[in-house]
Amino acid sequence: MNMFCIVIDFTATWCPPCRFIAPVFVEFAKRFLNVVFFKVDVDEMSSVAKEFEVEAMPTFVFMKEGVVIDKVVGAAKEEIQAKLEKHSAAVASA
Repeated sequence: MNMFCIVIDFTATWCPPCRFIAPVFVEFAKRFLNVVFFKVDVDEMSSVAKEFEVEAMPTFVFMKEGVVIDKVVGAAKEEIQAKLEKHSAAVASA
């Protein structure tokens, strides 16, 4: 059963906040080993961005069992970290 949390970073090469948060996203991937991290370039995969109703970059979509459980819009490091802690802890206790 797929109980782990997935985080998708919707990004764009031309987006300064995306470039700012990119190394932070990599650090989170190294710290939260029970979370699966993906990066989606909205220009290369616009259909995926539309499917997830992404309207601004960066947008971070949190999923579990194929369902969107949370979302952060913007390069909000503390908010992203808080949601990672919340959703990865929920996985660990499940």
